[in-house]
Amino acid sequence: MTWMKTYQSRVTTAAEAMKAVRSGDRIFLTGNCSVPQKLMEALVERAPELENVEICHALTIGSSDYVAPEMEGHIRANSLFIGPNVRKAVQEGRADFTPVLLSEFTLLFKNQVLPLDVAFVHLSPPDEHGFCSFGIETGLTKTPAEAAKIIIAEVNQNMPRCLGDSFIHVSRLDYIVPVNYPLLELPMSEGGLSDIHVKIGQYIADLIPNGATMQMGIGVIPDAVLNFLQNKRDLGIHTELFSDSVIDMVEAGVITNSLKTINTGKITAGFMLGTKRLYDWSHDNPLIELRRTEYINDPFVIAQNDRQVAINSAIEVDLTGQVCADSIGPKLYSGVGGQFDFIYGASRSKGGVPIIALPATAIIKGNEISRIVPMLKHGAGVVTSRYHVHYVVTEFGVASLYGKTIRERARELINVAAPQFREELAHTAKELHYL
Repeated sequence: MTWMKTYQSRVTTAAEAMKAVRSGDRIFLTGNCSVPQKLMEALVERAPELENVEICHALTIGSSDYVAPEMEGHIRANSLFIGPNVRKAVQEGRADFTPVLLSEFTLLFKNQVLPLDVAFVHLSPPDEHGFCSFGIETGLTKTPAEAAKIIIAEVNQNMPRCLGDSFIHVSRLDYIVPVNYPLLELPMSEGGLSDIHVKIGQYIADLIPNGATMQMGIGVIPDAVLNFLQNKRDLGIHTELFSDSVIDMVEAGVITNSLKTINTGKITAGFMLGTKRLYDWSHDNPLIELRRTEYINDPFVIAQNDRQVAINSAIEVDLTGQVCADSIGPKLYSGVGGQFDFIYGASRSKGGVPIIALPATAIIKGNEISRIVPMLKHGAGVVTSRYHVHYVVTEFGVASLYGKTIRERARELINVAAPQFREELAHTAKELHYL
């Protein structure tokens, strides 16, 4: 039987494919902008017939009907990175959160810590050899898909054929649901950049040497940084994710990847978050090599790149350098993502630059508060420890903490806090005997 006959024999509807899901099953759901929408719609429709089905996923973009209150007892989400669409359900106890480093996310499934019955994946059409690409979400998906007993795949005409370690043969797919709808989009800096983000971007750009290899975490700040790198030369990319702004840097000749120590000449990443422009650009583009997250986010792989830059954000930073990025006090908000992997990897890189960047203040219930704080809130999660932090950047400058005493760190961090909070921070620092 040729691969085409195999493919045709496994084509079905989303509703028919859902009959393979049984009560008590654990499902892996591919996420980010690659959520298979038709499969999820069919699962939610079938949910009243099911009990205790668990869905494991990282960040998912789009509808979250599967965590609606009426799903209780039928479907329960287990989020390994909390996105806005499931945050309320997690905080109300209707969904679960499993803390895990992104570098170890896929290994939970591969090593049967979380055995999988079913994987929902979203693929490109097969090529002439019968191989589909995982497309814009490869890193977090390929390994769990291979570990599942059953694979149910949406095959979408709009999914780009992304290159790298990103392919699966149609013979591995148990159910194939052909679809043809536009992929979800997530612009990183929709609505433009604020003056605060522009200032932070400028400070960070000054820390980045020519020939650096870049990691950009999720959000506006990494996009802001890219706006100030036009005068840099021979930058490279090794990152868990990238977005549209990388295209302009490649076309301007700033990103060449020519001085990367490993994977020279390639943009290496796990997945993409962006718009149709990015998806079209990535199709069959030999510059891009998508790979499994357990490779991309391995700190000991990251450290092999000389001049590795890591740019990640935070919710608050205390005066000793502890970084909270996953909760607001005890209230779970997101997850570790790739922050620790890349901060640690960059710190072990020759000439590496690990950066935590955040606005100096936030508005909470109409009140402005400092995000540089004497102590983290009660119950706050430490994502990057005081032992791993190097640079903290706000719109007021750069705090260089590595090799500094607590007294020196407190002074550095007070200097990059918003001016109206500096006197209070200094007073508390003295009470704590930091100063």
